[in-house]
Amino acid sequence: MKIIFFIFIFLFSGATFSKNTLDETYRQSLIQIINNKSLDENEKITRLFNADFLYELSLSPSSATYLGFKKYDDRWADLTSQKRAEMRLALHKTLDAINKINLKKLSTDNQLNYNLFKRKLLLQIEAESFPSEFFVLTQMDGPQRNIPATLASMPAKTLTDYNNILSRLRDMPRYLDQAQDLMENGLSENITPPQITLADVPRQIRSIIPDDPMASPLLAAFTKIPNTLSLEDQNKLKQQAIAVYSKKVKPAWQKLLTFIEKKYIAGARKEIALSKISNGKKWYQFQVKSYTTTNMTPEQIHQLGLTEVKRIRAEMKALIKQSGFKGSFNDFLEFLRTDPQFFFTKAEDLMREYRDIAKRVDGELPTMFSVLPRLTYGVKEIPANEAKAQTTAYYQGGSMRASRSGTFYANTYALNTRPKWEMVALTMHEAVPGHHLQISLAQELDGLPEFRKHAGITAFVEGWALYSEQLGYGMGLYRTPYEKFGQLTYEMWRAVRLVVDTGMHSLGWSRQQSIDFFKANSSKSEHDIQVEIDRYIAWPGQALAYKIGQLKISSLRAKAEKALGANFDIREFHKIVLENGAIPLDVLEQKVNDWIKQQS
Repeated sequence: MKIIFFIFIFLFSGATFSKNTLDETYRQSLIQIINNKSLDENEKITRLFNADFLYELSLSPSSATYLGFKKYDDRWADLTSQKRAEMRLALHKTLDAINKINLKKLSTDNQLNYNLFKRKLLLQIEAESFPSEFFVLTQMDGPQRNIPATLASMPAKTLTDYNNILSRLRDMPRYLDQAQDLMENGLSENITPPQITLADVPRQIRSIIPDDPMASPLLAAFTKIPNTLSLEDQNKLKQQAIAVYSKKVKPAWQKLLTFIEKKYIAGARKEIALSKISNGKKWYQFQVKSYTTTNMTPEQIHQLGLTEVKRIRAEMKALIKQSGFKGSFNDFLEFLRTDPQFFFTKAEDLMREYRDIAKRVDGELPTMFSVLPRLTYGVKEIPANEAKAQTTAYYQGGSMRASRSGTFYANTYALNTRPKWEMVALTMHEAVPGHHLQISLAQELDGLPEFRKHAGITAFVEGWALYSEQLGYGMGLYRTPYEKFGQLTYEMWRAVRLVVDTGMHSLGWSRQQSIDFFKANSSKSEHDIQVEIDRYIAWPGQALAYKIGQLKISSLRAKAEKALGANFDIREFHKIVLENGAIPLDVLEQKVNDWIKQQS
């Protein structure tokens, strides 16, 4: 599933830089830290981490907002080439600075911090070879998605908060113009999202700019101004918001919409494979390495996917036999896709069931975990403006600093494609013990630098969430053959991704070939399958991380169970996996191996 939370390795995003950042001040601070003879190496590296984190917040104001840092709540990112050049310079200066730290003089914890930080920098520098800024807008991501989401996450309690929202509304035309400039440049280089994935973007934009300003999600905060503000201030704020929307915001979006409909979609590339872009084969291999934290080739991952599909399909057939169903494998898939007993007819009933499942899972967590997050979470519907082209569900991280709970968003569009049998596995992935538990625990870890608390290493984060789905058996949550098949369906889904993502981007598979393979091996609906395939087309490599990460965590658990026998403690295993935040898979393996030796 898609997770919305923010990291500072911008591998495939255009929104990376903010206005009025103190680039030179940051570079000077690096020099001052390294040359300060009164500091030992541990003090130097701690200050360097802090300086870098605060600088990167300035580069991504939306990320700062989500994490609860209010300093940049009045602006959007700066997408200009000048700002990208400043960022590249700062990146190299940061690497120069950390190279001057004496690794041998650092504490054991800071040696790991050093290695992870340097690894992050080197990955960002390698990413400079690939113009990901041209993918500033896709059907999955971009201003039409990120702007409403950021505004919805902004604090809206005080007059200052509302003035910040107004400032962002006023700054929106500048931001959209810069996004359009990037898209224009991408057209000239033939580096665009594939044309077939862009069909829903105009509808997405229209849904956020209705004629009635107060019906726009962009002005949602002004429909619920708290009574702690005076009536005079409330009226004034609403009038200002309506004026900005009518005179600046809506015209700016209409300009972008016209460009997209008249020029961008028509000129977008027809090929779906990233490898068809100039330098695309190397770009895709970089995406694979970045998302999986491994050196596996696309061909190796493709074969792994085929092996996993075969294994999971055999488990599915065994479960079908146990269920007593009379018919073929494909008949059973069609039965799950279409039988009315598996679907709600009202969105509120679907959401009520998700919340009930979440409560059941919450009650079982202490059997598997010795440490639970303090941050709470909620379950909400995916906003209507994005639901049609959105995946089944996603998680948006919360923030203790921002006093914002995490949110598991579930899709209620086309209820006849939202089966009951997938709901337990989905809740365990997106909420607990999946994304919410892992991401929130990472934020709450003491002693870690901020860059590690908020690390979005996809193979770990998504691998953990997929692994979490399997924990439902030990918790007694999969109560029917259909729910058990739902768990296998979700595992199969991620195995299919290994095949079709590499197939399309590296091995010459067509979109239809990928849809057919997906449908032949999964009970997911035709609509969901098409949305998923278009997601993989627009987001190369990301979908590989789930199964790669889950297989690593599962293999480490099996190794620990075999080595420790009766002394194996599932709660302690989960503690060692989670207590370092999101880390590359090879680092996780070393941590678990060390733990096994200590326990033996």
